[in-house]
Amino acid sequence: MLDESIQELAAGALQRIAMAGTAEELEAVRVEVLGRKGGALAEISKGMGKLSPDERKRIGAVLNQAKQEIETALDARKATFEAVALAAKLDSEWLDLTVPAPGPRRGHLHPITRIQRELEDLFVSLGFAVLDGPEVEDEYHNFDALNIPADHPARDMQDTFWLSGGNLLRTHTSPVQVRGMERLKLPLRMIAPGRVFRNESVDASHEHTFYQLEGMMIDRNVSVAHLLYFMKTLLTAVFQRDVTVRLRPGYFPFVEPGFELDIQCLICGGPGCPVCKQSGWVELLPCGLVNPHVLRQSGIDPDEFGGFAFGLGLTRLVMMRYSIDDIRQLQGGDLRFLEQF
Repeated sequence: MLDESIQELAAGALQRIAMAGTAEELEAVRVEVLGRKGGALAEISKGMGKLSPDERKRIGAVLNQAKQEIETALDARKATFEAVALAAKLDSEWLDLTVPAPGPRRGHLHPITRIQRELEDLFVSLGFAVLDGPEVEDEYHNFDALNIPADHPARDMQDTFWLSGGNLLRTHTSPVQVRGMERLKLPLRMIAPGRVFRNESVDASHEHTFYQLEGMMIDRNVSVAHLLYFMKTLLTAVFQRDVTVRLRPGYFPFVEPGFELDIQCLICGGPGCPVCKQSGWVELLPCGLVNPHVLRQSGIDPDEFGGFAFGLGLTRLVMMRYSIDDIRQLQGGDLRFLEQF
């Protein structure tokens, strides 16, 4: 009889529901029994139209009861699975709300900033003032006032980022020294740390954006001996050990005589590497006595006052201090690299 078949079908479905071990198995029973397309009870419902009115009433009642029993069992079993899943999640993801919040992670200074501040503290202790100036400069302060007029071949030594209106991104921090000579009273000691820009190809030892620290001392009877004293003091303080240096003649329009103070490469120790271009030496401190014409341009009498000036590659100094073999890492934004310092 049809009603007996429905009851047997319902009994079997209830047994399978009770034995289902996962939510997926439970869903499979629901689709097989109650599914609108292909479900066992749905197929029986399709044949109800062939029955007599009395049979249709009796079978319909049995069919509805079977559906209700199966749906009730499905809901109960589903609720059991959801409760188990929730308990497991709460057990693995629980939070102790009585524990204080960890708070934000503390950052630290960039290695360039750290070395710059060390040098600023050193020179302040030696009586130097720390000056700052604009990164967008005019041609006069960046070139002309430093004995580099428009037709001077030294302009070709620096690849410049030119801007509209004759302005430019400063190629060195020497313009800050010019502004210092114009503004400060004599005698004076000053340093000018900051970011500079050169339109040149990027490689392991060159960047288009890097940092310098330039210094100047203007007083009576200043000599090369004073320059060497301050440079040796500087290097000893930075590296906290003896380093091998060499002094050789160098040409710079704003100093006369000019020197190149090189440091033996601290990455390779001398044999040669990409940082030192396989030479074993790194150009670190171009320096010299201030050209009398530069003093005169700033309203200083070169017959009464003289001075020395130097320019330190701050970024390269950081590379030497921390044995960094690629300058591009310093401004690459890779936190894995920066978190080492």
